[in-house]
Parts: sequence; structure tokens; C-alpha cells
Amino acid sequence: MKTQLPYCHINAFGDGPFRGNQAAVIPLETWLDNDILQAIGEENNFAETAFFIPDRSGKADYELRWFTPELEIALCGHATLASGFYLLNHYHEKESITFHTRKAGILEVKRAADDEYSVALPAYPPRQEEMPNWAPALDINGILPKEHHFHEGRYHIFLFENTEQILSLEPHFAGLIDAAGDSQFICTAPADEQTDYDVISRVFVPGAGVNEDSVTGSAHAVLTPFWTNKLGHDSFTAHQASKRGGTLKCSIAGDKVWLGGKCAKVVEGVFTL
Repeated sequence: MKTQLPYCHINAFGDGPFRGNQAAVIPLETWLDNDILQAIGEENNFAETAFFIPDRSGKADYELRWFTPELEIALCGHATLASGFYLLNHYHEKESITFHTRKAGILEVKRAADDEYSVALPAYPPRQEEMPNWAPALDINGILPKEHHFHEGRYHIFLFENTEQILSLEPHFAGLIDAAGDSQFICTAPADEQTDYDVISRVFVPGAGVNEDSVTGSAHAVLTPFWTNKLGHDSFTAHQASKRGGTLKCSIAGDKVWLGGKCAKVVEGVFTL
């Protein structure tokens, strides 16, 4: 007998189709086998598929896990925002939803102003390190960053001079995989003055099967403490300049970052096993 699972395709940090980052959201009553969860993530072929079940431990409202087409990951911001958006649009009386995760602690999604939603992620302050010898793999045309910062969650931040450099990057993906496996390679710079955001970034995760991510919440768990320190204030607006693109309102509060933006439901139906 075939099994049918509720399925929703949500664009996080985007206000409609073709914008923001795509997430598949699949609510479950109990966990399926890991190989089935991974196979569904591969079948969906989005940066992440989010699965959640009711949290019977009492720690949060739901347990939450995320799968790329290649592997289960420790933290995903956009698919958490999408999961919270899905649930808050089913439970209109709630103002927030909490998620118990396996490696990132308790995460929260809440309603915000102007039909937006905000997700709380752990803050991951990076430390400055020497430039790695594989940095030239970030751009086959030879544009080099001026600073390298690292967080132990396998997040590499590379600071460039300006927006033009960020937009022109053409990474050598195989070289990045050989250098640092499934790390995130986060390239960022101050935004041009004529834009309505403060910083710009692009994020590459080829070792996890995502050459360039559309809008990466977990990268902004590192970028938020990085840029609030650089800018000297506790909030800013960020734009991730992928082909789809997306904008995030970023702020830091103690050991958490809050990332805000819009979400859009694009497809709803069933996933048949």
C-alpha cells in the first residue's frame, strides 16, 4: 500500500515564485528511516527538505531535521523559517513555533510586522585566521579576498572589497570540495551605497550538493555577528546575490541571531512513497 505524505514547497526570504530559497516541508507523525528521509531529499533536489514531528519530550513544539540532496545537515535557517511559516499558517492563534533540533538546540519562528516572519538561530561568531592556500579556488579569474574568518561549524567567511567583486565570482567547485569538503564558503562585502541593504553575499556549498545556495539562513548565523562587529550596531539588512536572490533583516540578541523576511507558498500537495 502506498504512503502519502503532506508536502509543501515554500520560498523562504522571498515574496513569491522564483525568488528566495526553495524548501520542501514535510510534516510527519513519527520519523521514517533515515535512508528514506535522505532519498526524499534527493528526489526533491532542493537545497533542503525539512521534516518535523510533534516533540513529545516537552522541550519544544516540534522536532526538526533537514536534508540536502546529499546528506543531513546540522543547521538550516531558510527551511526552519519555511517550516514555521507552514505551521503558523495552520495555527492562526499562535504567535510563534519552537523546534527541537539534534545539533542546533531550540530554534524559534515568530510572526513579524508587515506579513513577515523571523527565525532565531544560534549566533556563531567567527574568528579571523590566515588566508588559506586554497582561497584562489573561490574565483577562477583571480579575484582574491582580503580577510578570512572561520567558525568551527565549518563556515568560512571571505571578505571582499566591494559588490562588483562578489557579483563576478566564478568558483572552482571541485577545488573547494577538495580543500574543505562540505564547508560553507561565504563571500561577502559592503553593499554599494545606492542599494537599500548594507551588505551583500554569495554562498557556495558544493560538498553538500549545492554549488550556490539561493538564500542561506545558517550563513547569516555567522555573518550577523561578523557584520554587527564590523558595522558597530546590532542590526543590518543583507542581500544574498544568487540568481534567485533574497533579502534578510539581521539582528543579534545575546547568543541568538534573528533573521526576518517574507515567505511564499508555491506548491501544496502530497508526496507518494
